[in-house]
Amino acid sequence: MGDDLGDEWWKQESNSDASGTEEEKQPAEKTNIKPEKRKKTTEKAIKAKKKKKNEQERVIPQRKETADEQSAKPKRKRKKKKTITDVLATSEPKPGCPADLQDLVKQYFSDKRSVIELEELKLQDSCFLSSNDLTHTLSSYLKQICPKWAKIQKQQTETSSVVILIICSSALRVIELIKQMTAFKGEAKVVKLFAKHIKIEEQVKLLQKGTTHIGVGTPGRIGALIDNEGLNLQALRYVVLDWNWRDQKLRRMVDIPEIKLDFMKLLERGILTACKEDKVKIGLF
Repeated sequence: MGDDLGDEWWKQESNSDASGTEEEKQPAEKTNIKPEKRKKTTEKAIKAKKKKKNEQERVIPQRKETADEQSAKPKRKRKKKKTITDVLATSEPKPGCPADLQDLVKQYFSDKRSVIELEELKLQDSCFLSSNDLTHTLSSYLKQICPKWAKIQKQQTETSSVVILIICSSALRVIELIKQMTAFKGEAKVVKLFAKHIKIEEQVKLLQKGTTHIGVGTPGRIGALIDNEGLNLQALRYVVLDWNWRDQKLRRMVDIPEIKLDFMKLLERGILTACKEDKVKIGLF
């Protein structure tokens, strides 16, 4: 029978055996690969767990502070910006001088006028009266700058005008200054020029009635009266600025923004021009 089949049957069997062994080898190889991969993944997982555990052990748990402990801690204080009041409270006040007013005018008009126009606004020393050295009362200061007052007040015949114009910061300060000049004014007529409780129409009528010698008021109301032709500068000879007086916050009249603005506008309304024409002189009280 073996001879009848010839050599082919043996070749077929050997081929089938070879293919079978190859097929058996392939799964074996596959099964060998899988455990290696699993082994690697498990090793990585173990290492990751160990690392996480070590990190957790390193972290020190923070204890929450009690309310008493928080209140016991000193609070940090914020640094406050220095104000005008803070600066002046630690320094002695210095009396104002003509250079202070010159600097103020230059600073205010620097972005509004050309260099040539700024030069024209500069006042000569002859435009200024002597300044208060902080030793004078208002009466003694007025006597110093205007020694011939009795004669000058008799020469006043203009209506809607004053000989002396005193400019200050508030209605309360106006009343205070009028009380202080009792020893100086004599028979001169004094008018209050502020907005509080007094209508501008009433002040215009009062100025038109007869001659007025001294006007004491705030920059805002004085400027409004000039604009409404209730007050003119025909008889004006002296402008006294309440320069050195300070309020509760130690601010001067020119340190308060709204009053400073009204004051500078008032100077523009003819006072600076009258000074340059030598008709008016300025004093810093």
